[in-house]
Amino acid sequence: MRFLDLAATSAAVSATSGRRAKVELLAEALRALDPVEVPAGAGWLAGELRQRQTGVGWASLRELPPPAAEPTLTVAGVDAAIDEIAAVHGPGSQARRRALVGALFAAATAAEQRMLVGLFSGELRQGAQAGLLADAVARAADVPLSAVRRALLVAGDLRAVAVAALDGGAAALAGFGLRVGRPLAPMLAQSAPTVGEALVATGTPAVVDVKLDGIRIQVHRSGSDIAVFTRSLDDITARVPEVVAAVRALPARELVLDGEAIGLDATGRPLPFQETSSRAARRATAGTTGRSTVAPAVLAAAASTSATVLTPYFFDLLHLDGEDLIDAPGRERWAALAGTVDAGLLVGRVEVEDPDAATEAFTAALAAGQEGVVVKAPDATYDAGRRGAAWVKVKPRHTLDLVVLAAEWGSGRRRGWLSNLHLGARDPATGGFVMLGKTFKGLTDELLRWQTERFLSLAVERGEHVVRVRPEQVVEIAFDGVQTSPRYPGGVALRFARVLRYRDDKSAAEADTIDAVRALHPGYAPG
Repeated sequence: MRFLDLAATSAAVSATSGRRAKVELLAEALRALDPVEVPAGAGWLAGELRQRQTGVGWASLRELPPPAAEPTLTVAGVDAAIDEIAAVHGPGSQARRRALVGALFAAATAAEQRMLVGLFSGELRQGAQAGLLADAVARAADVPLSAVRRALLVAGDLRAVAVAALDGGAAALAGFGLRVGRPLAPMLAQSAPTVGEALVATGTPAVVDVKLDGIRIQVHRSGSDIAVFTRSLDDITARVPEVVAAVRALPARELVLDGEAIGLDATGRPLPFQETSSRAARRATAGTTGRSTVAPAVLAAAASTSATVLTPYFFDLLHLDGEDLIDAPGRERWAALAGTVDAGLLVGRVEVEDPDAATEAFTAALAAGQEGVVVKAPDATYDAGRRGAAWVKVKPRHTLDLVVLAAEWGSGRRRGWLSNLHLGARDPATGGFVMLGKTFKGLTDELLRWQTERFLSLAVERGEHVVRVRPEQVVEIAFDGVQTSPRYPGGVALRFARVLRYRDDKSAAEADTIDAVRALHPGYAPG
């Protein structure tokens, strides 16, 4: 298949508002792919590269060669080129990768270049995510949508499901099941502003789990073989020997566990998320620790890694010694979990009958330094890969009034509008503003239209990508926390920032200060 045809489908999907029309466009493209092209092509139609890491960032995409006049690229050829780019490493890798990226883009037409930029940047905003692709796969393969969704839930891999459906139909999809050693998409939680509203969704009685600010892990054990996967299904087994050791010490022969891994300080309180995530991202080789708050098996395995020990805590059990539990109600899964895993490795959990008891559990979790709670319906099955009302997370919401310093032109559905906002806090020492990060979340079409007009009227510098503005407009931002960031001059950045509303009732002189932001950082030391 020509890559141009896939790019044309992407553009058509982006320009189409109706779900049914989008599905038809995607299904037609899936049918046109050669069997060997389906893994890459199906992923691209969902805005995802088959190669998770390519080493190509925004800096590599700023200066591109002129587009080709005529299309010559194929889906298979582009996939092979991206494979080659992703495989580059070692001395001289930066120059080699730049040359390969340049060659690929030089062979691409303007339409193909636009799609490649969206894929490499992770911002192919065409309105065709995994849920829509599941519908398209069912349509293209002429199989029941329920069969595609079930296979996708247990396999956790859209590309593999698309290949099976298009090649073997419903019979091939039926072959997908929970298999120890193969990760499945984790069950996700909706959000609610209060535990009372969470209980409306789950009903009562309910259980309230402590929500740890760690990394989501799914651990598979078959005999002596143990594998640890992240929420995105990446294999991090070699990076977390502490987790492997903790699970190896359990008595069961076969397990699939769902939980979190988190770093703890000497008092047993959680370390900032940034320290936990950076520990999981790399394998260190020096240092030791002697924290009494960590399980002995975890400490023993961590002795040769780093000073930050990751301790696993589990809240669900999906398979136990040959029996799948994902279709069992929560209370049965959790009873099996409690009988299998040491109490010291279980997430804190309490059953509640009313909002007062749930609020008490929420307050206790925050007092212990945790992120919040997850309220769960005890009769619900494990709905892999879905964000239903059976699990509802509640976290304290922080808000700040910040100043917009610049805005970036949007892409895909937001093309032609100023979208991504550069956010700044007031610096009383200089009278200026300190940038804290960017966000495009929380913006409705109405806000996008309004802010485009507003910021163009405040523009002091209009670039092709960024419009810099006079620091006058105040915006109220909600966020989950503050973390260390060497990227920004203030040394901190907001986690999961999103727009709540614009504050025309406040001037920039009334915006929150950088000191107020730093005071929200877990490691902040005044003075």
